[in-house]
Amino acid sequence: MNARGVDVATASERQRNTKLKFLLDQAQWSETQLAQVVNRLGTEAGMGLTYSQSTVAQWIRGSQPNERARPLIIEAFERKLGRPVPYAEAGLKRPKSEGIEAPGETVESLLQLGKADMDPSRRRVLAAGLYSAALSVPLFADVAHADDGERITRPTGRIGPGEVETVRRMTDKIADILDELGGGHARPMAAAFLVNTVASYLKAGATEEVHNDMLSAASDLTYLTGWMAMYERAHGLGQKYYLEALKLAGESRDQVTYCRTLRGMSLQASNLRHGRKALELADSAAEAAPQAGPRLVAFLRGQQAHASAMVGDKRAAVTRLRETEAALSKADSRRESVGGYDQAAYLFHVSHVHYENRNLADSIRTMKQSIKATPSQERQGRLHANAVLAQRQFEFGHVEEACASWSTFLDDYMVLSTARGDEHFETMQKSLALHRKARAVRGIGERVRLVAAMKA
Repeated sequence: MNARGVDVATASERQRNTKLKFLLDQAQWSETQLAQVVNRLGTEAGMGLTYSQSTVAQWIRGSQPNERARPLIIEAFERKLGRPVPYAEAGLKRPKSEGIEAPGETVESLLQLGKADMDPSRRRVLAAGLYSAALSVPLFADVAHADDGERITRPTGRIGPGEVETVRRMTDKIADILDELGGGHARPMAAAFLVNTVASYLKAGATEEVHNDMLSAASDLTYLTGWMAMYERAHGLGQKYYLEALKLAGESRDQVTYCRTLRGMSLQASNLRHGRKALELADSAAEAAPQAGPRLVAFLRGQQAHASAMVGDKRAAVTRLRETEAALSKADSRRESVGGYDQAAYLFHVSHVHYENRNLADSIRTMKQSIKATPSQERQGRLHANAVLAQRQFEFGHVEEACASWSTFLDDYMVLSTARGDEHFETMQKSLALHRKARAVRGIGERVRLVAAMKA
């Protein structure tokens, strides 16, 4: 194997990879273009790759790419072709690190994922994992019947309703910490609790009812952990947690958490500007929902509205917004601890739809209304909303108003540990630099420098 990670073998020992060449033709890429895309994906995953046309030519002549490059090649074709691409279709060997999970191994895979997330030495590598835009998600009917055979438990004690309540209360507390202090503090706690407590509960003896309730509670916590990973810009990791949440929800026959998780995956896709995938997941979430209460209906329809606007379907977006508003008007005042949907969330979606439709003025107006309706304790959401508002105000040419919004953003940013906040802060610095001569920008400049020094 040479320095570029390509197996060195004689031509007689290799067979030409016609499958990879056929995929290149389907994608209408040159060898150089494939190398460039793989390099970009490598950067996205935290790897500095320098592949070239000659490297791809060697792959086509039969050399197997380095194991770490193979998932990037698959993801490149999946994003280009908009469909799953198995390793075999590309003529590539599946990396040893991507072994096929056998039925009934959900707890073990969750345990390994949580352990890796807890380990500071591995967390950076794990967070750099690649998000797959063409990933297939399991249908509820499939995961709901995956354990129809005899369920095997291990002798790690016996649990009852009290342990289920413990998991649900801890999930509530972690959600509160997320809002108050940010995902940088909350997610490590969630991962540790999953590994040290929840995993043993899932293996313990229990009645069928208690075991299903524990699976459901674990799914809810895993969904929240994936949500936090997504907001910490660890999108590949967040996607992994979401998939584990789907499987746990299926095993417990919990359709609500299953469709809620799909909706979270749709939001992740929309954040990454994969509009078609966002709409596919949002529609799947709505289709998977049971006879749901009005708040859950609003929760799902709002995301469908945003995703519809992303793909240019204005009529569907407006229709979904009307359905969201109608459902929300019928909901009672009780809020769910995870995934709750309220007037602030609805207005946030309205603002996004306006923005996707290039109606900046109405987008700004409704984002202000959303922020005003946001509960005071929800710092994480307010921080994000003020940053989005400021960016749109800058885009609209309202520099003084944008600076005021950035100032409010800084109030929350100083007390939160959040990679999403860091990303917004970097965006703010770039925006301010473009208007450095404006009086409002000069006024906020010193505070920005102080915050930057504090966060360094």
